[in-house]
Amino acid sequence: MDIPYKIYLNEEEMPKAWYNIKADMKEQHDPFLHPATGKPCTKEDLLPVFCEELIDQELNTTDRFIEIPEEIRNFYRMFRPSPVVRAYCLEKALDTPARIFYKFEGANTSGSHKLNSAAAQVYYAKKQGITHLTTETGAGQWGTALSMACAYFDVDLTVYMVKGSALQKPYRKSIMETYGAKVISSPSDTTEVGRKILEENPDTSGSLGCAISEAIETSVKTENCRYVLGSVLDHVLMHQSVIGLEAKIALDKYGVYPDVVIGCAGGGSNLGGLISAYMADKLQGKKAPKFIAVEPLSCPSLSRGKYAYDFGDTGQITPLIKMYTLGAGFMPAPNYAGGLRYHGMSPVISKLYHDGFIDEVRAEEQRRVFDAATLFARVEGTLPAPESAHAIRVAIDEALACKETGEAKDILFGLTGTGYFDMTAYASYHEGTMSDYIPSDEELEASFAKLPKVE
Repeated sequence: MDIPYKIYLNEEEMPKAWYNIKADMKEQHDPFLHPATGKPCTKEDLLPVFCEELIDQELNTTDRFIEIPEEIRNFYRMFRPSPVVRAYCLEKALDTPARIFYKFEGANTSGSHKLNSAAAQVYYAKKQGITHLTTETGAGQWGTALSMACAYFDVDLTVYMVKGSALQKPYRKSIMETYGAKVISSPSDTTEVGRKILEENPDTSGSLGCAISEAIETSVKTENCRYVLGSVLDHVLMHQSVIGLEAKIALDKYGVYPDVVIGCAGGGSNLGGLISAYMADKLQGKKAPKFIAVEPLSCPSLSRGKYAYDFGDTGQITPLIKMYTLGAGFMPAPNYAGGLRYHGMSPVISKLYHDGFIDEVRAEEQRRVFDAATLFARVEGTLPAPESAHAIRVAIDEALACKETGEAKDILFGLTGTGYFDMTAYASYHEGTMSDYIPSDEELEASFAKLPKVE
């Protein structure tokens, strides 16, 4: 059967429920721990920070599918369903027998998959009567997506944007402000934790952990306000399951079942969303693809991190999370994959990797990533975000391996962001000034030594 260049679903085929991967996991990840008591967090512990219905989703381990409310599905129709694209031109350029497919989530103003969870989280906040939200953003896609959703549902928003990304991507701030958000470069002097971080390290370029601390502090000090997060947490991965569900429906139409599924991994929402429908097969003991997570060498939480309890933020005010972590105090180099500069990893992704359900993690050097991004842009016509380019790098490597062995594998990867606001990074690549700072074992050990002691 001939496979079209782009495989679209019609609106009736769009998922009407999110897939809750935890319902199929034989063993759950360890619970969040209250930082003061060391005991598992209850719903009541989380209510001052998060919206109630999102907490219920976070703690739900039994319902395999959770209905997507009609109001959210109406919002989704503005940019969903998104296509699965057969990368014919890339296959030709590589002269590979492999068939390469990618799920493209960049065809909206945010330029990324983040809108899938942003719409859901703002909807539930509005439903609860919340009038103000706070959040952090790294590369800017999440902040942009949340700004769009807040404008749609008429909710005020304050965004703490990682300083390194804010300097590299000033137009991202302009977009967020166009949608009505207040954007603050982090760390800032607007919060106690920000001032403390600046006092200790005045030249820091910031991190997602810093920005999270500031956003949470602001949320608990602001009337009728809650904090929302764009990755890491279980309910966020569940909202992103629409990516994998749509991909599987689209490829099933043409009898395609991937041999390999590849996603970039920062906090876990991209990877978790893409692998969701296929991971369900593996968790149920059925045939399943090989799953590969890709991260930057400069922030290698899965490949070099410790599987331990740690704070989710630099200011150490979040609950303790059992995850792969480089340490909450770890400050990654200001590399250009801003969305992958988080010290930890989703507890669901961490548990799946620890238990062997995610088969492999690869950490990639930035220049090799941009080699792949440039080739992809030239032959496929879309400029990828640096984050997604990590997945492209490994998809190309897998396809070239097929060329060596003669295997005709089916490869699926996630292109969950466009790179049109990342031109500083592309300019650095073309000018030959791009570099990576790879943390030493000694630096990581010093960071691990500061992990909280959990009995």
